Amino acid sequence: MKTSCFVMLAFAVVLLTIFANTQAADKSDRDRLIGAWRLAAITGPDGKPVTDGLPVGMLIYTHDGHLSVQLMYPKSAAALSNEYVHNGYEASFGSYDINQATHILTHHVIGSNTGDLLVGKDLPRSYQFTASGDLLIKSARLDEHWSVRWQHY
Repeated sequence: MKTSCFVMLAFAVVLLTIFANTQAADKSDRDRLIGAWRLAAITGPDGKPVTDGLPVGMLIYTHDGHLSVQLMYPKSAAALSNEYVHNGYEASFGSYDINQATHILTHHVIGSNTGDLLVGKDLPRSYQFTASGDLLIKSARLDEHWSVRWQHY
């Protein structure tokens, strides 16, 4: 009797595991993208990993197609300014489209702390999900060499 209960329990566990893995595999990339992400790693425009002074950041994708991204660089980089960053802070929001076939995610910028440098622009990003569920994003522009790894909260 004990053996048959153990076999039934083991069988149930196997079935639940298969079901859970099938459910995760059935999710579209858009469904996997939805939610809040925290910055885990960043590679700078020179293609080298940022190890000293890693910014903190949050990226949010909503189910209805909106996004918001914010990164705050450490005090040592407070004067950093470029197309994306103003005085060590990066923030933009807008909408997005995702093309699962080409793995291109396009951010349509409505507002940004850098103003006209980004507002109204479409920013194509290539993306992929790692085996552990992290989100890797890099610019699809040939003149940009940065990449970012995000982890779900």
